[in-house]
Amino acid sequence: MDRYLSTEHRAFQEEVREFSRERVEPIAGQLDREGRFPWENVKEMGERGWLGIPIPREYGGMGKDYLSYALAVEELARADASHSITVSAHTTLGTSPILTFGTEEQKERWVPLLARGQVLGGFGLTEPGAGSDASGTRTRAVREGAGWRLNGSKIFITHAGVGEIFTVTAVTDPERGSKGITSFVVCKPTVELDLAEGLGVGHFPGLGFTEGVRSGKKEDKLGWRASDTRELHLEDAFVPEKNQLGKEGRGFINFMKTLDAGRVGVAALSLGLAQGAFDVALRYTQERQQFGRKIWDFQTVQFRLADLATEIQAGKHLTYHAAWLQDQGRPFGKEAAMAKLYCSELCMRATTQAVQLLGGVGYTQDYPVERMMRDAKVCEIGEGTSEIQRIVIGRHLVREAFGS
Repeated sequence: MDRYLSTEHRAFQEEVREFSRERVEPIAGQLDREGRFPWENVKEMGERGWLGIPIPREYGGMGKDYLSYALAVEELARADASHSITVSAHTTLGTSPILTFGTEEQKERWVPLLARGQVLGGFGLTEPGAGSDASGTRTRAVREGAGWRLNGSKIFITHAGVGEIFTVTAVTDPERGSKGITSFVVCKPTVELDLAEGLGVGHFPGLGFTEGVRSGKKEDKLGWRASDTRELHLEDAFVPEKNQLGKEGRGFINFMKTLDAGRVGVAALSLGLAQGAFDVALRYTQERQQFGRKIWDFQTVQFRLADLATEIQAGKHLTYHAAWLQDQGRPFGKEAAMAKLYCSELCMRATTQAVQLLGGVGYTQDYPVERMMRDAKVCEIGEGTSEIQRIVIGRHLVREAFGS
């Protein structure tokens, strides 16, 4: 990995790894069982600057490159995917649309709060009838005075409950299809207000909350159970003109660009899950004995782990290369889709293999691999299913080959 990682990258990677081992790993299982959001660790990650890793310093971020952000997401996922998706969703989905498409006034108003971790952000795209078909948005925005009146509902939104700043899409011109979708920023108070105020993180009273925006029930998920996922309802929510993000009708195009960057984050998260499961399995095969010898001594076990190690290394190259391309300002959409597709399916294979190698105890909560296996599945679904990634890659291949 020396082609990609500098001494500074490796030092930062080690810092996040140490935090994950000391602060995340010991409580990950309990948070998963309780479905409890890790506010205390979120506060510390915010204080360390990790909720604004690739955000420029002038907006309150660390000013690091996107590869540094991917390394942090990977290392956190090695211990717990819920901590990792908290950083990933907040950064690429919650913050980057405002930073990339917002006016200077919008960036100055919202990005420092997000980059410093004072509040959490989210991204409202998916709807009951618009999942993989993101252009099928039904949330409606109608002009009213000096702004817009929004009505609709978003589902499976990370941080919909705990977060306070959201970028959402709504149809402003039904006759224009995907070109009639516009982005808006809405704000609402966190649902865990007492806890947030007690810790001094996650709430900013001066945001100017949007009346009519509220979160729904918390989803009871198979995995990522310590991550907050809910519906986000927009009920006659009046959004002033100054909260429109980007040009009218550019919402769909801008959100697709946002998802390209988000896919690098999910690829990194998937890599971390695969590596974490591999680490547990490798240690276990050195300790567990069957038929009078360590199970590592069986060739079939060595072959399984050798294959996984090879695939994880390949996933690193795909993911780091996509992040590197983004840092160079070069096109990276195809590479991001390839990294997300490969690594998400890899982490499902790796975690399943880890459970198999641990045998009966792998199926219990005595070891983290059962949690990792549950956490892995959504990586093949969120931010574009594996099927959608293949469509994206295919379109790039045709354009590259035929220029159309």
